[in-house]
Amino acid sequence: MTALFGDIIFGPLRSRRLGLSLGVNLLPVDSKICSFDCIYCECGWNGDNLGRRRFNAREDVYAMLDQTLQQMVDGGTPPDVITFAGNGEPTLHPDFESIIDDTIALRDKHCPNAKVSVLSNATQIHREDVCRALLRVDNNILKLDSAFDATVQLVNKPQGNYTVERQVELMKKFNGELIVQTMFLRGEYLGQKVDNTTPEEVEAWLKLIAEIKPKQVMVYSLDRDTPCKSLVKVEKDELRKIADRVEALGIAVSVA
Repeated sequence: MTALFGDIIFGPLRSRRLGLSLGVNLLPVDSKICSFDCIYCECGWNGDNLGRRRFNAREDVYAMLDQTLQQMVDGGTPPDVITFAGNGEPTLHPDFESIIDDTIALRDKHCPNAKVSVLSNATQIHREDVCRALLRVDNNILKLDSAFDATVQLVNKPQGNYTVERQVELMKKFNGELIVQTMFLRGEYLGQKVDNTTPEEVEAWLKLIAEIKPKQVMVYSLDRDTPCKSLVKVEKDELRKIADRVEALGIAVSVA
């Protein structure tokens, strides 16, 4: 069963990719707001919430993060990473840049060795304020699940105008200061085959990775419940073969 994150600050959770992660949810605690509607999202479908944007207030995020970090440090378990994720796309928040500045200040105050990470679908990187904020965090993690618009439309279901070509051009403007994250999966959705692991898909995706030149790539597959129940996890040995081809490009890669 898919589930929403019921608090502004959640966890800490043991992340497959990031270590002991304290989550920050800028979206509502009772509904999802996202510019994607991915068929594999652990938070479920968007519903009709995109038009009713009820973001968590910057002041509330600051107060709760300050308190939680102090408690973790006092308990001897500071987080490895503070991760912006939660019930949708964090960069949709109108105060995203200011909240990132607040978080970096709180990190420096309480646990200076912790990293600040943002998990984003990259749909807002055309905004200068979002780009500035993402360049200030330690791990700017941007999604790219396929090189083909048709696959993105099927798997990610972006809201509004979206093309892979435009997204790649915007990603290239980070000059390597980003991590590309890709979900590999198979299955069926609405009678259509879903598979971004085919030779054609992987070859085209690798070409884009070579153009973007990220400092790292994260490849992973299903690990939690999905709203579309006919999806199939790609096993680690197959992910490892894809990762080997990324490494051959001279780019660091992690597999989860």
